[in-house]
Order: sequence, then structure tokens, then C-alpha cells
Amino acid sequence: MDVSKLMFRPGLMEGERILVTGGGTGLGREMTEAFLKLGATVYICGRRQNKLEETAQELMDAHGGKVVGIACDIRDADAINAMIDQIWADGPLTGLVNNAAGNFISRTEDLSVNGFNAIADIVFRGTFYVTHNVGKRVIAEKGRCNVLSILTTWVWNGSAFVVPSAMSKSAINTMTQSLAVEWGRHNMRFNAIAPGLFPTKGMSARLSPGGRGGNSNNEINPMGRHGEMHELANLAVFLMGPGADYVNGQTIAIDGAGYQATGGTFWSTLQGLGDAEWEQLRAMIKGTNAADKADRATG
Repeated sequence: MDVSKLMFRPGLMEGERILVTGGGTGLGREMTEAFLKLGATVYICGRRQNKLEETAQELMDAHGGKVVGIACDIRDADAINAMIDQIWADGPLTGLVNNAAGNFISRTEDLSVNGFNAIADIVFRGTFYVTHNVGKRVIAEKGRCNVLSILTTWVWNGSAFVVPSAMSKSAINTMTQSLAVEWGRHNMRFNAIAPGLFPTKGMSARLSPGGRGGNSNNEINPMGRHGEMHELANLAVFLMGPGADYVNGQTIAIDGAGYQATGGTFWSTLQGLGDAEWEQLRAMIKGTNAADKADRATG
């Protein structure tokens, strides 16, 4: 990310203590860098300790400050509790970014129960587990906390070929609106961002393997391009930083009007594929998953 394009003043987020789930790579890393650059202390979690430590060191070398990587599988409520205990030992969080996710394209009739749960356990259950754990502590201590969840525009219209993700993220959109009302009186705010195409390695490998997949073609976007990381980071800072304290219960799209133009779904690019093509895509995704599993085993 080009941090020179951050639109906010230096030091804006001094004193903030933010946890970014899935913060070692992709969009999570980009938001972590923006928060750090503006003065926040940032905790990042994921399943690969080596990647978390590598990211933390790279960002601190570039910007100073403090980034702490903590390995945690957010599908495990006990592991989450241990992680939050570790963070709270340094002081309470003032912010949480629910960014950790999983997704892959598939015809729904080809999904297994395990395939469905692989997504739902992270996005639906894991996001709630983390939010619930942090929220209870903030309420008990009469603190404050901004919670930001990274969703997609599918929460408004669904999407073919990514049904587990569409279902799970729709539930988090509902959580955002519900807790904005219920916990607003506890000095907590809940908002969400629904990004369009912001290419990352992990996203491309599972949602556009071999260049096949929804929203992979910039020509279908009204602005003729994908999003730039600093644009997403600026919106995240606006929602997480001081000065927008009356924004609560909102999900904001950042997609160049892609949702208005095409619905932001995978239907148009994938509905014509046959059995052989789907089998080829499944093989590519399985290869990516196997490589990631091997990487986690080493660190």
C-alpha cells in the first residue's frame, strides 16, 4: 500500500489498541499498516505464527510502533479467550476488525458438509466468538470499542457459487445492525465495509483460479478498474478512528458502483461452465489449500 495516500493526519490513532483478525496477509495486513502508521498499537491474529511475526516485523521496520502477532484459530472459542486474555494483560482493546474469512467458488450441489463448515466456522461462528468475547469485557469494564467487519455486497442480494460465504457474511451484517442498537449504550459502535474487487493472492487463488471467477474483469466495473488498497484503508480509518462517532450500524460498499451495475455476483462469469471446467477449478483450489496447510504445519 502507498501510505503516502492515507488522507488522515499523523498521530490520529495514538492511544488506540486494535485487534485485526486475519491481519497477517491481504486486506488485514493493509488495514494494520494504516492503523500502525497513524499511531495505533495493533494486534494481528491468524493460524500461521511465522507469517504473523514476519508481517509484524516488516511493518514495524517500516513505520515503528508496535504490532503483535498471536496465532489463533478463531473457530476455537477457548483459543480466542486465551488470545484476548493475552492482549488484555497489556490493556483493553479499543477496536476490533473482523477480517478473517475463508471462501472458494463452487456449485452448491458439489459442496460437502465439511466444505460448508470450513467457511461458516470462520466467518459466521468465529466472527461472533471474537466479537462476543471482546464485547463482554468492554461492557464489564465500562470501556469503549469500535467494531468493524469486512463483508461483501452479497449481504444485500446473495451470490451464486459462494453460498456458504454469502450466508455467513449476511449473518454478520445482521449482527452489525443488531449490536449497534443493543450495545450502543455501552460506548460501542458497529459498522461494516463491503469491498468490491481488491485483488489479493489468497482471494485470486480461490475465487478466480486460472483467471475464472466473478468480478475478475475490470471491464465490467463502471470505473474500469479494481480498488486500490489505500482507498480501503482510508475508509477503515474513518470508521475506526475518532471523529465519526455517530456512524453506527452501517455497511458501506466500496466497489466503484459495481454492485449497482452488475450485482457484484459470480453468476454471469460462471453460470455457463460445464462439469469438466468445474472439476478443473476444484483441482486448482485443492492445490492452493494443500499448499496453505503445509505452510501452517511449518510455522
